[in-house]
Amino acid sequence: MEQSYISRTSGIRARDKFGYGMGDLAACLVFGLTQSVLNKYYTDVLEISVLSVMVMTIIARIWDAINDPIWGRLIDGARKYPDGRYRHWIKIFAVPVAASAVLMFADVRGFSQGGRVAWIYFSYILFGMLYTCINIPYGSLAQVITSDDKERSSLSVFRSIGSTFGAMPAMVLASVCYVTLADGKKQMDFTRVFVGACIIAALSVVFYFLCYRWSKERVETAPAPRQKGETARVIKTLAKSRPFMAVSVASMLFLAAQMFGQGYNTYLFHHYFNRPGLTMLPTVFQYLPVAVIMFFATRLGNRFGRREVCSLGILLAAAFYLALFVLALFGITPVWMYLAACLMSGIGTAFIFLLIWVLATDAIDYNRVTYGLNDEATSYAVYCFMRKLGTTVATILINVPLLRIGYSGSELKTEGLSESALRTMYNYSVMIPAVLFLLVYLALRFWYPLSKKRVEELQLQKEAMLRAQSEG
Repeated sequence: MEQSYISRTSGIRARDKFGYGMGDLAACLVFGLTQSVLNKYYTDVLEISVLSVMVMTIIARIWDAINDPIWGRLIDGARKYPDGRYRHWIKIFAVPVAASAVLMFADVRGFSQGGRVAWIYFSYILFGMLYTCINIPYGSLAQVITSDDKERSSLSVFRSIGSTFGAMPAMVLASVCYVTLADGKKQMDFTRVFVGACIIAALSVVFYFLCYRWSKERVETAPAPRQKGETARVIKTLAKSRPFMAVSVASMLFLAAQMFGQGYNTYLFHHYFNRPGLTMLPTVFQYLPVAVIMFFATRLGNRFGRREVCSLGILLAAAFYLALFVLALFGITPVWMYLAACLMSGIGTAFIFLLIWVLATDAIDYNRVTYGLNDEATSYAVYCFMRKLGTTVATILINVPLLRIGYSGSELKTEGLSESALRTMYNYSVMIPAVLFLLVYLALRFWYPLSKKRVEELQLQKEAMLRAQSEG
């Protein structure tokens, strides 16, 4: 019996899975710094206003809207190097990305206020550009490691596991970067933050190179033709693709919720709970269920449908945050209950956390079969841009509540904020994730069309298309 094309371009091993997971571990080491530490470092150490931080992220996203698709087109049109079409770029940009992450935490406290603002704008945008240069080829790598959707599902799980471990060091740093002043109050310390950022950045280089060494490209893809107006044509096609836009928006909202929690908790636990040393626990508790669910997420997704299990899980997570809000109306807000809700909501978010990447690759497969779109890197560039919008949404959602309660970077003691301001701070911490998770549920359940049955049909269509292309 003749072997199918998908079978011939599949057959990944444990080394492929671990290697691919190492890539997101490396990425999240440096990316985690921007979400868990950077905002509070800007406001408390550099004494940058929260409004300036919000404007900075908006400007960065405007630039990304231009930069990301251009880089995606360059990757799609680039020739295949001896070490692969996509692996090659991981080797090239691993060190520059790590170096740019450290630059964001350079000691510019002696600069004028305008100089400090200019520096954070420059270093943050530079990091975003270099991160794009490595993240787009890394994300596109899944398309050429295997053409089998079930194997891609396992790659998605390992990628998510890698991102879990990658996010941890920054969260630890966010909890231990304080020093106790003579009056007993705690303050974020520059030296601890900078040394921690250097160590984390160095580790990211190690794991990027492990990804490079352990990954293998099995699927042959030809460079996309470089024609005038091609980028605009690809983006228009992506914009009319219902699966692609739905998963992009869902991923953006989900990442916004994740990043909001990691960033906002540095303020919530410092001021509302007066427990800055526990800052990392909410995220740790949300990730703990991943350690169990990762063993059967792929099987459940393959059996019941990836869209189905992800949408049901995210609805469960929203319910727990809504419960916290209702209890807060009666003045019930102990820290242990907040952490317990984070743990329970983590059971629901674990499925989309582990499978979101394969939802995206399914959408890219759909575009290839339906529209003949073979521009994986450009597709992934647009998808990554949407996720970056999620980080911008998170930054805005972190800083708008701080503006509303009158927070300033020099205010470091809980008693400096009124009881009303503290209650408002807590309410935002539970309502924002609840709303975002509900929006993710709606996007997956009623907009994203790739149900279990439709994905199975898509695989058959993809096999026929790939066979025809290989024989032609």
